Amino acid sequence: MAYEKELDAAKKAASLAARLCQKVQKELLQSDVQSKSDKSPVTVADYGSQAVVSLLLQRELSSEPFSLVAEEDSADLRKDGSHEILERITKLVNDTLATENLHKPVDSTLSTDDLLKAIDCGTSEGGPNGRHWVLDPIDGTKGFLRGDQYAVALGLLEEGKVVLGVLACPNLPLASIAGDSKDKNSSSSDEKGCLFFATIGSGTYMQPLDSKSDPVKVHVSSVENPEEASFFESFEGAHSLHDLSSSIANKLGVKAPPVRIDSQAKYGALSRGDGAIYLRFPHKGYREKIWDHVAGAIVVTEAGGIVTDAGGKALDFSKGKYLDLDTGIIVANEKIMPLLLKAVRESIAEQEKASSL
Repeated sequence: MAYEKELDAAKKAASLAARLCQKVQKELLQSDVQSKSDKSPVTVADYGSQAVVSLLLQRELSSEPFSLVAEEDSADLRKDGSHEILERITKLVNDTLATENLHKPVDSTLSTDDLLKAIDCGTSEGGPNGRHWVLDPIDGTKGFLRGDQYAVALGLLEEGKVVLGVLACPNLPLASIAGDSKDKNSSSSDEKGCLFFATIGSGTYMQPLDSKSDPVKVHVSSVENPEEASFFESFEGAHSLHDLSSSIANKLGVKAPPVRIDSQAKYGALSRGDGAIYLRFPHKGYREKIWDHVAGAIVVTEAGGIVTDAGGKALDFSKGKYLDLDTGIIVANEKIMPLLLKAVRESIAEQEKASSL
């Protein structure tokens, strides 16, 4: 398989980072309610996840030049008063790495300085040339804080094109979460934790996050009639214009209520046929970051889906950290996409007309 070595490293890195996040989330949910509004647990997990992925990729792929475009940098951790949280993250990363039988063993325990360096390996700007790993260490921080959906999302760009994607979704059930699936991936239990992965030209696969069972090839929903489709959108109203999505769904005749979940877990769920449509329309002025979509986009397209902006153009990840889009992002299968694009165009035109009155 193409990119076999890179895929093995990416799966290992994302799974291990997800294990770190699960540990922090478990402690968060067991702690008193007051800490729910406290951002520090997600800070610890965010930095810890990025450090684990950075260290593991460099260790597993040590013969290659390394470029990582990621959400975090260490500036805040270097400020006065951050020592305690920095020590906590370093211990967490050391404990997590110690649990993994690494291809190349950890030379020694990481210092706080090693940790800061590992985080700052993620400050690449990306772009159209060469290879760039792209990471969102915790995609869906609000979901993480609520004990709900989040993902460790890791992709690889080569000459500006996505060639590999891995989504580790610790809280996503192995069984379908929406009405479109014909139970083809259903699990006899309420087991949670999915790992999705795709490489260009090789399809998309899913396996349980914490077991060694064989991966299963997945495919997007084959629903052709939008009335029978269900659709995903962001849980947070701040991330997407729910009223616009609702107008589009009405035009298509979608009967099911929207499935609202955080993070790129939506892309994973779509890739296996849970739901047939994903709509994301951020508020005006918001610029999408590539780490929010790189891994999810290839996971869906390799499963037979189509991911475009609201104008029907493919997403362009070659421009650096940002995605400059027409209005938003839409995802569907080949049969529904033309109908969806028409409904999107009409709904946006109506909204613009109403706002100009």
